[in-house]
Amino acid sequence: MSSFPSFKAATVQTAPVFLDVEKTVDKAISFLTEAASNGAQLIAFPEVFISAYPYWNWIMTPVQGSKWYEELYRNSVSVDSAPIRRLQDAARENGIHVVIGMNERGESYGEIYNTNLIIDDTGALIGKHRKLVPTWAEKLTWTAGDGSSLKVYKTGIGPIGTLACGENTNTLARFALLSQGELIHIANYISLPVAPPDYNMAEAIKIRAAAHSFEGKLFTIVSCSTISKEIIDRMTPDVPNAAELLTRKSAAFSGFIGPNGAVIGEPLIDDEGIAYAEIDLAKCIQPKQMHDILGHYNRFDIFDLRINTAPTRKVTFIDDHDTFNQR
Repeated sequence: MSSFPSFKAATVQTAPVFLDVEKTVDKAISFLTEAASNGAQLIAFPEVFISAYPYWNWIMTPVQGSKWYEELYRNSVSVDSAPIRRLQDAARENGIHVVIGMNERGESYGEIYNTNLIIDDTGALIGKHRKLVPTWAEKLTWTAGDGSSLKVYKTGIGPIGTLACGENTNTLARFALLSQGELIHIANYISLPVAPPDYNMAEAIKIRAAAHSFEGKLFTIVSCSTISKEIIDRMTPDVPNAAELLTRKSAAFSGFIGPNGAVIGEPLIDDEGIAYAEIDLAKCIQPKQMHDILGHYNRFDIFDLRINTAPTRKVTFIDDHDTFNQR
């Protein structure tokens, strides 16, 4: 790997094929193939792109949404499933790194994780990040992740870290990634038209990305989903005014932020498509002369951040008889 890699990156703003894993993976492969043909070495996809965001949590009662939770669980997959292997094969065949969100099926029927996968250009699944804290109504759907997935992954194009949606506001989670040498941050989101009336989702996404880039002097790549007519039509029988609730301007932002906190190129706002940008990690050097919060611009003799990276244990089995025999 070059000391200061430079490469072309792509980010996708689109909707999944709602609650259809195979067709959504087909769509993802189509996008990554197009991006690779245009010279991209990295492509970012939205939060839980495979293959649905639980919008019912926001526009239905928990009881009404229960049947939708079951359908989502049936359409969730494990990281070692055939659909994910198809993505890995496509990444290898096209020589492109992929970061993509998915609904990861847990061991319990009540366990789904909001997970981001990191696949390198050889098709290897090099990491996954489970969203640490589901946001607001999302707690009706997702189980919280743990510190074991709060990692930065070394790749041929540079060190990559990722956080999903609202956890990009978590200062300590972001610093945990920065402390591991993160220079490429993938922040993926969903379009959320049901936010409070005075909340500009697109602007909020841009502010979060700019804050992380400026503080850490790195590149942030944002990928946000959109809400398709298909999603609205599926919700309408249960919520007659679903179209009104799920349609709103400035609800999605996808694009690139440089180490100075400024937007690179033209972002996608609400519109579907692929955006591209040239990423030159050498541009992270000079800004750090002013503020390197991982080095000279910090006081680690004053501040002490400890992070528990141990996987959560659901249960510990102790056999007293065996323990006695071992003494």
